[in-house]
Amino acid sequence: MVRKIVEKILFYRDGDKTFFETEAFPWVADIETEWKTIRTELDALMVRREEIPNFQDISKAQKALTKGDEWKTFIFYSFGNKNKENCARCPETDRLLNRIPGMKSGMFSILAPRKYIAPHRGPYKGVLRYHLGLMIPAPEGSSRIRVGSDVRAWKEGKSMIFDDSNEHEVWNDNDSYRVVLFVDFVRPTIFPLSMVNRLIIWARGRYPL
Repeated sequence: MVRKIVEKILFYRDGDKTFFETEAFPWVADIETEWKTIRTELDALMVRREEIPNFQDISKAQKALTKGDEWKTFIFYSFGNKNKENCARCPETDRLLNRIPGMKSGMFSILAPRKYIAPHRGPYKGVLRYHLGLMIPAPEGSSRIRVGSDVRAWKEGKSMIFDDSNEHEVWNDNDSYRVVLFVDFVRPTIFPLSMVNRLIIWARGRYPL
């Protein structure tokens, strides 16, 4: 009940807004400035990408969206829980993730060539999703995402922020891998709604909602 009330308030405030202007989030510029630092750590991992787990093997909820080794994820944080081993392998990425206010989940999201992710939506409006383009194949626009009725393409070193509770789908229509830094962070709200929102997110990380 409380969760639904929070979502109704957020919907009343923002409606079905899909993408958000990155300039409204001051920390984005800091992350983009050091994107090549993150890319260097990613390149080291991609040498042995076959060892990176498939998303559906980590999260059973993803089995409806993907199969095989077409979508891999290297997870640093999940619902605020730190993967110490992965963070130790990519210390600079870990450092930069911790500059993002309200960061709850962070990972490298790796899509294989010609991978398509069917329409789906996130479970809760109280978080926003951040993507930083790290490895984006040519031609421009061949790797893209639709959120609601809006379509945008990733660019290396550039960010996008969107509400994943809207229906979205993804294409990687080329012969190379597409990799982004994938982050979920607490959606900014005013007090006391902010406290209630954080409590719901905390509970979701520990109990099925």
